[in-house]
Amino acid sequence: MRTPSAAIVSFIAAALLGAVGQFMYKAGADRATGGLLGYIVNLRILIGVACYIAVMVLFVAAFKIGGQPALLYPIYASTFIWAALLGLWVYGTPIRPVNIAGMVMLVGGMYLMGR
Repeated sequence: MRTPSAAIVSFIAAALLGAVGQFMYKAGADRATGGLLGYIVNLRILIGVACYIAVMVLFVAAFKIGGQPALLYPIYASTFIWAALLGLWVYGTPIRPVNIAGMVMLVGGMYLMGR
């Protein structure tokens, strides 16, 4: 059974939203003050939560239209690549050769899982 293109696009969007969600959690944690309430009413953290809710909606939609987990979940693993690129862009966090090696392994694994 083939996975529909719309399911693949949904998981690519989910991967990007997952990376943005991670970034928003970090940005929110950096600014959080005042204990538990400081986390609960923190706009950045709430945006991160919204990103992860959107990720789950995209997952359900992709599976509903016939997406296959063996192909789609490796695509979602690209979240870590997007998060590293976002970290480089926003925080200047360097991407070292070992990180690049890990990204290459992720992409290789995604390719192998999709076959």
